[in-house]
Amino acid sequence: MVIKQIQVKNFRLLKEFTMEMEDELSLVIGKNNVGKTSLLVILDKFLNQGDRKGFQYNDFNLDFRCQLKDLIEKDIVDDTKYKEIGIQLRLLIGYDDHDDLEYISPILMDLDADNNFLGLGFDYILTYDMYVNLKTAYQKFIEHEKSKEENSREHGGEYTAKTLDDFLDSKQSNYFVTIRKSILVDKTDGTFKEEQYINLKDATNFRLYDVINFQYINAKRNVDNKDVDKTLSSQTSELYRIQEMADEQQDAIEKFQDSLKDTDKVLSSIYDNMFSDIVDKVRRFGGMSRNETIIKVVSSLQHREMLKGNTTVVYQQEDKELPENYNGLGYMNLISMIFDIDLIIKRMQRNKERKPADINLLFIEEPEAHTHPQMQYVFIKNIKNLLRQGIQHKNGIKRKLQYIISSHSSHIVSDCDFDDIKYLTHPICNGSVEINAVIAKNIKELQNEYDDEYKHYFAFLKQYLTLNRSDLFFADKAIFIEGDTERILLPAMMKKIDQECELEGNEEFLMSQNISIIEVGAYSHIFEKFLRFIGLRKCLVITDIDCCKSVVKKDKNGKEGTYIEKTKYDAADDTIVTSNASIKFFLNNTKKVKDILAMYPTILSWNIKNKRWETDERGYLRLTFQYGKKDTYQPRSFEDAFFSENEKFITENTFSSLHPNSLEQFKSDKDAYELANNGVSGKSSLAIEILLNSKKEGSCDFSNWVVPTYIKEGLLWLRKD
Repeated sequence: MVIKQIQVKNFRLLKEFTMEMEDELSLVIGKNNVGKTSLLVILDKFLNQGDRKGFQYNDFNLDFRCQLKDLIEKDIVDDTKYKEIGIQLRLLIGYDDHDDLEYISPILMDLDADNNFLGLGFDYILTYDMYVNLKTAYQKFIEHEKSKEENSREHGGEYTAKTLDDFLDSKQSNYFVTIRKSILVDKTDGTFKEEQYINLKDATNFRLYDVINFQYINAKRNVDNKDVDKTLSSQTSELYRIQEMADEQQDAIEKFQDSLKDTDKVLSSIYDNMFSDIVDKVRRFGGMSRNETIIKVVSSLQHREMLKGNTTVVYQQEDKELPENYNGLGYMNLISMIFDIDLIIKRMQRNKERKPADINLLFIEEPEAHTHPQMQYVFIKNIKNLLRQGIQHKNGIKRKLQYIISSHSSHIVSDCDFDDIKYLTHPICNGSVEINAVIAKNIKELQNEYDDEYKHYFAFLKQYLTLNRSDLFFADKAIFIEGDTERILLPAMMKKIDQECELEGNEEFLMSQNISIIEVGAYSHIFEKFLRFIGLRKCLVITDIDCCKSVVKKDKNGKEGTYIEKTKYDAADDTIVTSNASIKFFLNNTKKVKDILAMYPTILSWNIKNKRWETDERGYLRLTFQYGKKDTYQPRSFEDAFFSENEKFITENTFSSLHPNSLEQFKSDKDAYELANNGVSGKSSLAIEILLNSKKEGSCDFSNWVVPTYIKEGLLWLRKD
């Protein structure tokens, strides 16, 4: 028995939210403030807090607040037309013939053997009667506040009447009620038939806790290496320390310590057996070298802190035992999570008299907290093995353990199964980001976007993202570049533009934005479906125009043939085309360089109806390539463009990456194309030497060279919101 789907309405950013669940791990990722924590909170409020009214006015989605206020301020609605509104949680549960139905039998809505769905609904709603009471109470509230304001003004005061928001903030819990129910589910498509349900209060011999046991480990874990305990135990421990130092107590203290030490040996031996299981799990989980840190649990009755507790976790290093706060937060956090998980699993197992719940759901929030990248890799690599055995009951009953891990760590994503990922993001409606809502996307569904001819694109994308650039999942904007030269120089170019170009309008400094830089050669088009799928706000593709033309020549056997060769651009030659696959893709197979240059600046958006990229001055993807304005030089590549715009910088500095003869020729003929084509011995070396030869002047760290125009214009476009 597993949860197949989670639906949420009107809770914080989860306005109309649906997330498909995997049978084991569902890895929930996304940028900050996209509702990952809200998902945990609403599950806890409805599943663990019973009928307690734990919802605050701030939990209401902003659009729902407007709907609620509109309902209160307008004329009263007739009960026949009134529709109950509020916060909703729906859990679609699937089961099969092998599942034990004892716990759910009192709430089954359909006895059809072919219907293997159970629908659980949780509402925090405003019923019609409460709606009427709320309107009446608000009217009295407004009249009272108006009277207070008028009275204050008459006496020279400045009191301002409270608003509807103030009223709802303090009073909404008096009128909203919590209802938990089992809802009929259509067996054909898994949709909820909201009108047909059983109130769980009316179900006999039923406990929700027996159907779903929800536990969580949140990001605010109590893991630090400071002694912040101010309880009575710490005070008695301090009293013992003071007595220990007093001469008149020395004999008594010594006898006391000797007795404790003997007892420690006995207890430590017992603890070796008691805690061997969890210690072994930590050892198998990984993250430490064989001779590095191994934990063990020892009796600490001889320690001054004995009154705080009779056991202490210590770290064993060689033949020494060190207290737990001697290790870093990352290591402590990892071990703490293993301990927490083990404790939760033991609670879920229950005792012999009570079977485990049908569904056991664990939510681990941001396991990357306090941990460095290597620890994050260790965690995600091993967590499945730790939890795969599920919930083992003492009488042999076994239950599956479903678990959700929320994260915004690219390191965790890079070592996970691509199919487990649930990507949370703000939806885009009519070209604008809807900031008051969040949707969840199954990354595995991206495969459906690729037809059979391009399945290898998806295979490459899946491998590339998880192994190399999973940070793209968490970026607001992205820059796709050709190769090593741009990769090394682009951060410097971004910083240079920030230092030299003042902000205008809705611009924000590039170095302050969440921008991912991806090196893809001339294959940025492979990523375009992924970019549309995750809803990236803006994307800049920096690529080369790659001018080529057909030539007829003989091969080594003397046979004539037509070949494509790179060439310098000639505006008078209509036969010059581009060999760049990305340019041809995004411009719908436009090949002639003259036609491509005529489309500059190339800003595009995806036309859903026509299923292609089309020019749009308000688009979110810009294709930027070498562009020589009318009657000016037209470069072919990055090096070509850089040399043509930085002649003085190239000729007055030392570049071992440039062939001496080619450099001397460039000094005389200024032919940037020739130097770029035949004079560069190493592109990475050239990029590094550009940085080494840079000079700082005033506030600019790179004052003696300029960013090629096409890149500068692209980056300034990207800087805008």
